[in-house]
Amino acid sequence: MIVEPLHLSRCSINTATLGHREPIGVTIDRIAKAGFGGLAPWRHEVEAAGVSKIARQIRALELKVSGYCRSTYFPAPTREARLANIQSNVRALNDAAELGAECFVMVVGGLPEGNRDLPAARTQVQDGIGALLEAARKLGVRLAIEPLHPMYAGERSVINTLDQANALARELDPHNDGFLGIAVDVYHCWWDARLDALLSSTGKDNRIYAYHVSDWLVPTTDLLLDRGMMGDGVIDLQGFRQRVEHAGYAGMVEVEIFSRDNWWKRPPDEVLQTCAARLQSVC
Repeated sequence: MIVEPLHLSRCSINTATLGHREPIGVTIDRIAKAGFGGLAPWRHEVEAAGVSKIARQIRALELKVSGYCRSTYFPAPTREARLANIQSNVRALNDAAELGAECFVMVVGGLPEGNRDLPAARTQVQDGIGALLEAARKLGVRLAIEPLHPMYAGERSVINTLDQANALARELDPHNDGFLGIAVDVYHCWWDARLDALLSSTGKDNRIYAYHVSDWLVPTTDLLLDRGMMGDGVIDLQGFRQRVEHAGYAGMVEVEIFSRDNWWKRPPDEVLQTCAARLQSVC
């Protein structure tokens, strides 16, 4: 299989890849200096530094914002808490608009504490995203549902497959006006036997809003914080990108690696240099 090498101008670094060890302004400068075309910042970093200041820095460096991370979880044990979560997300949407983000990434949340009603949690997610859509349209910010691997269903996301995410998007946005789509993360989707058909279907609907890369290590020592650098694991990354691009996606390729015991301990510039090399050789 032959795929065209990626140009770094089309590549983005999710700031979690550097472990949130430095002020966001320093991280942004590093990403720009390393030659990447974009970044995906996290809310706690941006809010701490001030969204207007960060937006000015990003524009001055001519970087794109491939996505804004991430939504407050939607499910909650009370109606008041669910409404508060929606309002938190509306505030984040305003920041995403100021940053010029390509999308607002939604990790939707798992079961509320002490609750075992999975269908009810999924209904809360559907209602929460539905309530957020009007604000998204007004602000001109696209919402990207990110399905997470089923191992996260209990605490992080009750939307676990591309099939579920597509069904939810179609239910809430049947006319497909361009504001509700999917963030495709290889770490969460690579195992799915229906991957080709699901990517093709999502692409036909023009709902692939983001594409995230890392690798699945064997063995994996931590369910959250042991993602691999591209090329160090078992995912066919070039094959995956070929499928995504065949489905019509031409946006940024975003590196998102949570690696507490490896990459988060290495010098940030080394991490960025390795990301650049791997993006151009194995992705």
